[in-house]
Amino acid sequence: MDSPEPDTPFSAVTAQTTKYGRMFQSYLDKSTPFTTYRWIGTAVLVFCFALRIFVAQGWYIVAYSLGIYLLNLFLAFISPKFDPSLEADEGMEDGQAGGGALPTQEEEFRPFVRRLPEFKFWYSTTKAVAIGFLCSWFEVFNLPVFWPVLVVYWLILFGLTMRRQIQHMIKYRYVPFTVGKTRYAAK
Repeated sequence: MDSPEPDTPFSAVTAQTTKYGRMFQSYLDKSTPFTTYRWIGTAVLVFCFALRIFVAQGWYIVAYSLGIYLLNLFLAFISPKFDPSLEADEGMEDGQAGGGALPTQEEEFRPFVRRLPEFKFWYSTTKAVAIGFLCSWFEVFNLPVFWPVLVVYWLILFGLTMRRQIQHMIKYRYVPFTVGKTRYAAK
């Protein structure tokens, strides 16, 4: 038996949005194991966005804003959830030296846990590119800017933030990627 009909227009709209929200979440949940296909779809969307910007010769501020946001997401993706430098500062306050280093052979194993999990990284990236693509169709977002300055500024920002992140990785001895790590076969 179906649920009773809502008696106000607001409750009818709420019921419909809840229904569509559950359907959308169901599709998101079903897409979780298909990492490669999800990222291929996002790459196609990024290609369409880049093609739109290139062909239209405009909306550079939208592309720049998207680039800054994606850089921020990527930094959160490669950063550990529990920052060793913050733990080192807490260790110094307690009078312990070297409290922030990752465990060595003698210490307990702690796996790398990302600040931003892969699925949320993909979902936020896809949403941002879709919003950027949508914004590139409205003239109000086509602000007149000298795009080479934005490109140079973004490259400098990218270089500085990645250098700082790589120095952090080297200092605290962690690798956020599974490529090249030792894998042990199950017996």
